[in-house]
Amino acid sequence: MLRAMHTAASGMDAQQLNIDTIANNLSNLNTTGFKSRTAQFQDLLYQNMRQAGAANTATTDIPLGLQVGLGTEPVASQINFTQGDFAATGNALDLVIQGQGFFQILQPNGQIAYTRNGNFTLNSSGNIVDSAGDVLDPQITIPPEQTGITIGSDGTVSVQLPNQTQPQQVGKIELAYFQNPSGLSSLGQSLFQPTQSSGEATTGTPGENGLGTILSGYVEQSNVSVVQEMVNMIVSQRAYEANSKVIQTADQMLSQANNVVQ
Repeated sequence: MLRAMHTAASGMDAQQLNIDTIANNLSNLNTTGFKSRTAQFQDLLYQNMRQAGAANTATTDIPLGLQVGLGTEPVASQINFTQGDFAATGNALDLVIQGQGFFQILQPNGQIAYTRNGNFTLNSSGNIVDSAGDVLDPQITIPPEQTGITIGSDGTVSVQLPNQTQPQQVGKIELAYFQNPSGLSSLGQSLFQPTQSSGEATTGTPGENGLGTILSGYVEQSNVSVVQEMVNMIVSQRAYEANSKVIQTADQMLSQANNVVQ
């Protein structure tokens, strides 16, 4: 009975984490560039009551073993990098990546972070920065006298200057790619950092070597599916209830065993 209680308790703990993951997904429904996560689980150790293949007689073996599982545990929260919907903003500095790749953000500590959030603006120095004020890498500075900004699908940034008929190129946006993007570690603020699992970043020109192209005037919305998250929530809730019922049943059986009259 006690084993059943501990096993069911591990199931309740696992479903609590699953609900926490779903809650985070839903809370970021309107977060630009947000990527949903899915909790993953694995079964725990098994207690061997009878070993399959052990000798039954001198000439026969036991065909089936008897093992009792000891529950489950969460092992990962996989990031889902499917493309989110695009929303038009009309702002030339709002960018989306059509396909694979990440924007590179230079953090105050000097390290590069990576994001799908292309909601950019200009700081007081004319540098393209994210909503936290961190600079887009490679750094691109927009002249203050410009009268228009154009960003091409290959990341080329051009500005229109007074008394000039041809736009002037002022920089080029590079994208980064990871062999295993699901292995990235989330930093918050829609930023990711590489890990041993993700591998090092490979940078390149948008539209080349498998990297996506850039579309100006749009932002990528969260890829959270409300319907799917609600279904996942119901399934998790029912699993939690079932595990709690196991604990109640095991407790009742233990109580009945304690009340047996000799």
